[in-house]
Amino acid sequence: MEKTIFVVDDSDTNLTKAKEALKNHYRVMTLPSAPKMFALLEKIKPDLILLDIEMPEMDGFEALQLLKGNAAYADIPIVFLTSMSDPAVEVRGFELGVIDFITKPFTAPVLINRIRTHLNIDELIKERTQLLRQKTVQLENLQSSIILSFANMVENRDSDTGGHIERTTKYIEILADAMIERGVYADELAELDLELMISSARLHDLGKICISDFILNKPGKLTDEEFALMKTHTTEGERVLDEIASRTENVDYLRNAKLFAGCHHERWDGRGYPRGLSGTEIPLQGRIMAFADVYDALISARPYKKPYTSGETVKIMMDGAGTQFDPAISDIFYNVRERFFEVQPGI
Repeated sequence: MEKTIFVVDDSDTNLTKAKEALKNHYRVMTLPSAPKMFALLEKIKPDLILLDIEMPEMDGFEALQLLKGNAAYADIPIVFLTSMSDPAVEVRGFELGVIDFITKPFTAPVLINRIRTHLNIDELIKERTQLLRQKTVQLENLQSSIILSFANMVENRDSDTGGHIERTTKYIEILADAMIERGVYADELAELDLELMISSARLHDLGKICISDFILNKPGKLTDEEFALMKTHTTEGERVLDEIASRTENVDYLRNAKLFAGCHHERWDGRGYPRGLSGTEIPLQGRIMAFADVYDALISARPYKKPYTSGETVKIMMDGAGTQFDPAISDIFYNVRERFFEVQPGI
């Protein structure tokens, strides 16, 4: 496919000379000013721009800064055309992102060969970048598959919780989206990679891998001793995730997962476990997961209980606002409760 070159210069002589030199090799568009260039950029994105420095209206440095500051144009290679011979000019140009300087008056062979070299380099960079992106996507997909398989393996040991992981993950996504829309804990959420955070919620019960099948699947009420062991799934989950983190570079994902695992049984009033944290001492991940986890437990059938109805579950959850649950998250839930109904078992 024929490459497109913009030549931007306020000299008709330079524009004509550049077009004559390049027209048999590239699609050449000549422009007498930077504003004219930006107008054309709205319709056509070139493969390279030859940009004069000294121009009226807007000089080359101003135009370069605007180009590099716009994500739509930042990747276009820019070569400065100049009659100036000043090291300070070159330093400033390279700092702002120009890839080369061609001195005026230029000859056709120099212009053709310099442009060909830079376009070949740019093409190679784009090919390598695309390959890197593909590899990154493949690794991310592999990571997600491993994590999902690991989470499902843990869930399958617990006969009570089929589908719990995916439902609670969806509840968290609903709550997070609604919190952002309404500006609730907006600063905290803005600092998080939401896609990564929501995905890591699948590992909130990872510590159950350390709990015996007898306790996990006991149909009746747990004894005090058994419940004490069950509660250790929070700290065991943290321990396992710390161990994984020591062998990997993706610490952000595991940091989120650890907060979900260790804090999803804390209560707003400080009466939860394992550390008895209260209020906003509890990380946001733990407060959101606490809500999603209890909602799913109430709405789901268990060997020792029938599922509560949607109305009963909403009432119990709202009665827990300010004691068991973060009241701000409870308010968000009430406004989006019908979206929870679409996810819950039996729907």
